Amino acid sequence: MDITLFLIGLVAATLRVATPLIFGTLGELFSERSGVLNLGIEGTMFLGAFVGFAVAATTGSLWIGLLGAIIAGMLSGLLMSLLSVRLGVNQHVAGLGITLLATGLSLYSFRLIFGESKIPPSIEPFPMLNILPESNPLAPITNQYLLTYIGIATIAVVWWVISKTRFGLQIRAVGENPEAADAAGLNVYAIRTRALAIGGALMAVGGAFLTLAQLGSFTFGIVAGRGWVCIALIIFANWQAVSVLWGALIFGGVQALQLRLQTLGFKLPYELFLSLPYVVTIIALTLAGRNASAPSALLKAYRRE
Repeated sequence: MDITLFLIGLVAATLRVATPLIFGTLGELFSERSGVLNLGIEGTMFLGAFVGFAVAATTGSLWIGLLGAIIAGMLSGLLMSLLSVRLGVNQHVAGLGITLLATGLSLYSFRLIFGESKIPPSIEPFPMLNILPESNPLAPITNQYLLTYIGIATIAVVWWVISKTRFGLQIRAVGENPEAADAAGLNVYAIRTRALAIGGALMAVGGAFLTLAQLGSFTFGIVAGRGWVCIALIIFANWQAVSVLWGALIFGGVQALQLRLQTLGFKLPYELFLSLPYVVTIIALTLAGRNASAPSALLKAYRRE
């Protein structure tokens, strides 16, 4: 085995596996920095994967499919806002309810549109960008999907929005002390609603990446718990946009590694390989969570006096 080629392939696969986690975790970052824990992320990513695939298959346009996923994600975020921000429903209950609703609605709609065919429908996914010629040894690393590069660039954009803009300051204010923010003249409900809508859109893009780029098809287990991993990664990142990249790369790297170890014929139970990324995530979360500092108003419903 050529160790150099192995490592290059591992890095290339890590970037692809990390892409949906980057989008999902950034979406959760918007929600939680505003004070709302959105456990609807798993369902929102699943909904984004389905809507993106269904719209792309119907219209023949991958970009329209991606737009459809973004709209679906925003609607999911607005529903979370209605339940947890406007009506004051427990955030855990509201988020889990959205996950169940979005998952069930997607599965039902998939059967309604595509039927029960034994051969799952597929589309021609986004091609990889050919930045370097195939003869270049580093081509596997640089030749990624456009959405992967957009995801990495989005980290910088989200950092700038949260840290350097007036809107970001408002999000942080309502996430830390909504009473003081209200006293300063900010509309806590409106700011949290906007944050949840943006967060839902990013989550849905993470799900749509799986169907529109990586796989080109939709399956019932396509998200495979990535939404819950994003919940852990946001704690690992200590609610900082830049650190989201490192958390996503750690999980993506271990996931890519276990797939390659299986292909190399290591004689271990495949269940052990499948559990490896989640075990590493738990360990990393345990170590990083000791010094994590969540927004002060996270999980606390706000009621204006």
